[in-house]
Amino acid sequence: MNWQTHEVSNQYDELADYNLLGSDLALGEALARAEAVWAEPRLLDYGALLGSAETFELAEQANHFPPQLRAFDRRGRRVEQVDFHPAWHRLLAQYRGQGLVSLPFEDARPGRWSATLAGIYLHGQVEAGTLCPATMTQACIPVLRKEPELWARLRDKLFSHDYDSRDLPLEQKACAWIGMGMTEKQGGSDVRANATRATPLGPGGRGGEYLLRGHKWFLSAPMSDAHLVVAQLADGGPSCFYVPRWRPDGSRNPVAIQRLKDKVGNRSNSSSEVEFQDAWGMLLGEPGRGIPTIMEMATHTRLNCVIGSAALLRQALVQALAYARRRMAFGKVLAEQPIMRSVLADLALESEAALLLAMRLAQAFERDDDPLQRAWKRIVTPAAKFWVCKRAVELGGEAMEVFGGNGYVDAGPMARLFREAPVNSIWEGSGNVMCLDVIRAVLREPDAWQTLLDELAGLAGDEAALLAAIQSLRALAQAAPDQLEAQGRRFAQQLALTAQGCLLRSQSPAFMADGFIASRLADAQWGGVVGVLEVGRMDVGSILRRALPV
Repeated sequence: MNWQTHEVSNQYDELADYNLLGSDLALGEALARAEAVWAEPRLLDYGALLGSAETFELAEQANHFPPQLRAFDRRGRRVEQVDFHPAWHRLLAQYRGQGLVSLPFEDARPGRWSATLAGIYLHGQVEAGTLCPATMTQACIPVLRKEPELWARLRDKLFSHDYDSRDLPLEQKACAWIGMGMTEKQGGSDVRANATRATPLGPGGRGGEYLLRGHKWFLSAPMSDAHLVVAQLADGGPSCFYVPRWRPDGSRNPVAIQRLKDKVGNRSNSSSEVEFQDAWGMLLGEPGRGIPTIMEMATHTRLNCVIGSAALLRQALVQALAYARRRMAFGKVLAEQPIMRSVLADLALESEAALLLAMRLAQAFERDDDPLQRAWKRIVTPAAKFWVCKRAVELGGEAMEVFGGNGYVDAGPMARLFREAPVNSIWEGSGNVMCLDVIRAVLREPDAWQTLLDELAGLAGDEAALLAAIQSLRALAQAAPDQLEAQGRRFAQQLALTAQGCLLRSQSPAFMADGFIASRLADAQWGGVVGVLEVGRMDVGSILRRALPV
C-alpha cells in the first residue's frame, strides 16, 4: 500500500544561492568608509560563490566527515598524518585563492585590512573551521618578517595564492601554512607555566638551532608546514621557536600526534595533542622573550576571533530573518508577529554593531603607528574579543530557536553555527583573560586610554546616553587595581558597548543607532534575554529591512 498521511507544507529550507556581500548594506558601507572599494568586485564574486548552495553543501560535508588521524602506515611506520574530506580542501583552496592570507601584508593600498576582514567575514558565515589555519598563517607573518634569513625562505610560500595540501618539505610546496602551539595541560592560559624544554644545538641564541622536548595539550592544524611554539630555555625563560614539520635535512621532525580532539564544534578543523620528541626548532626573537613574540601573533588572531564571531552573528541573523519571513504561525508570518520582531530586531542591532567594531579595529591595525589607532588596537581589541565572541554564543542559540526543532537537528546549519560559536571565546585567551588584558592596557598606558576616551566623546556628539557611558568608564578606571580587576567583565562590557554605540551613531542610519543606544545603554532592564526591547522607541521595520533587504 502506498501510504500518504500528509502533505509537506509551511516548511522552508535555509537560505542559499544569494550573494553574501550584495545583501549586506552595512558591510558595503564599511568598505567604502575604509577606502576599500577597490576590493569590492572580487569580494562580490566571492560572496556569490560562498552563498551558493554548492558551497553550503561543502561546509556541511567538511563538518559531517571530520578529519581522521592516521598515525601509522600499514607497516607500522609513524607517518603522523591527518586525513581530511575533499570538501575541506576545496573550501581552503577557495579561501587561499582569494589572497586573503597575505593581503594586508603584500598590498599597500588603503583599506587592505578592511578588505581582508570583509573576506574573513564572508567566508566565516559559511564555514568557520577552515579559518583556523588561515588565521594562524596570516598572524605569523609579522613575527616571521623580523627574522630576515628565515623570512627570505618563507615569503613567497606565505604570499602564495595557490593551495598545496601535500605533506612534503616546504621547499617542494607551492604555499605554506603556519600554526601555533602554546597551551599545555598544567598551564592553559598561563603560558609561563609551560614545561616544554628547548636545548641548544651549538651556541644557540636568536636564529640558533634547538631540540624541543615536551607536549602541547592543544596544537591546532597539526598538518601545517610549521608551528610557532613556546618552550622554556634552561637559563632564559619562555622563548618562541619555529618548528617545521620536516627538518632541514629532509627527515620528518619528531612531533608525534597523540590524538585529535573531539570538540563541541569546529569539527572540520583538526586540533591535536602532540609530543615533541627532541623536535628541531629555530629560536625566533631574543631568548626569554617568547611570550611577547607569540603575543604579537595572538593579537592578530584575536582580531580574527572578533570578525569570525561577527560572521556567525550575521549568518544566524540572515537565516533566522529569511525563515521568519516565510514561516506561518498562528495565522501570521513569523516576521510579522510583534514578539518575534523584537527578537529579530535585537539580532539585527547586535550583528551590525559587531561588524562595525571589527571593521574599526581593522583600520587601527592598518595604521597602528598613530597613537589613536594604537589605542584602539591595544585597548579595544581584547574588549571586542570578550564581548562579541560571548554574544555570538547567546544569539546563536536565539537564532536557532527561531527554527524550532528544525534548528536543533544537524540536518541544517543552525546547530553547527551554535556549536561553532564558543571556540572564539576560548581560543587565544578566554573571557577573563581578555578583561584582564584590557585593564592591563588601561593602567600601563594612561595616555592611550585618555586618547581613546577623547575619540569616543567626539563620536558620541551630544548623545546623553553615550556621554554618560564614557563618564562611567572614566570613573571605573580610577578604581584601585584589585577593585578594577574584580569588575573586569563589567568594564570590558561597558567599553565594548560604548564603542559600538559611538560607531553606530557616527556611521549607521539614525534608526540603527537609536535602537542600539536605547536598548543597550539607556534601558537599565536590557541584558536579561534577547528580545527584551522597548520597541516603541525604535523603527523595527527599518532595522529589519536593512538587515536583509527583501
